[in-house]
Amino acid sequence: MAEENNNIINDQTSNVLNQNLADENLTSGLPITENQAANQGIAPDKANVVKAQVAQTPVGKAPSQGEVFGKSELLNAGTILKDILGISIGSVVADLGAGGGMFSIQAARLVKDQGQVYAVDILKNTLSDIESKARMAGLYNIKTIWSNLEVVGATKINEASLDFALLVNILFQSSKHYEIIAEASRLLKSGGKLLIVDWDNTQPAFTPPSNMQVDPSKLNEYASQLELNLEKEFKAGQYHFGAIFIKI
Repeated sequence: MAEENNNIINDQTSNVLNQNLADENLTSGLPITENQAANQGIAPDKANVVKAQVAQTPVGKAPSQGEVFGKSELLNAGTILKDILGISIGSVVADLGAGGGMFSIQAARLVKDQGQVYAVDILKNTLSDIESKARMAGLYNIKTIWSNLEVVGATKINEASLDFALLVNILFQSSKHYEIIAEASRLLKSGGKLLIVDWDNTQPAFTPPSNMQVDPSKLNEYASQLELNLEKEFKAGQYHFGAIFIKI
């Protein structure tokens, strides 16, 4: 999967709205609403600022679907990672498809200096942004890794080394769900946990189209083929489902 692949569209936060996208083919041309602004990590009361920024964006630089639909304030990363998934001090975590880094940063705070977080993404400028955010937050336990998650074996993390792998708002961006989950499973140690969070089949205009949304029953089917047992399903947010699998 190359950066030009239209199936892989990663989220970026508001500070890159006016930067060049990694590939203009990823643009969707969708208008920004207040809900979409919040979904990019911008507080709803500042949505007018985002609209102004977008209005000044040159032709051909419209926000990508990833910018509109990516990891967002609609998800409570702290609650999901600590209270539901159980990440703790010393854990080794990979945020696969890290996007703007919201879950990577929160995971790094939870594992502290005794742990390690790998922020993995296909867009190199996204990884640079995460590195900058980590430095600003005083976090030195995040390592960024470029990888194509659709290719099993491509991610440069030791096999069977992770306590936790995260796939948050990433599967809807690709048609290769089995391969992505297989790559996550390959990296997990026995007893390690895979968190999947993605969009529900909901109707608001700011959610992805139904043909992009993920069928949880298919994920269970893939997991059973990959030595992953379903531990729990949960409501991750108003518009998201969550599932946790354990590596056998």
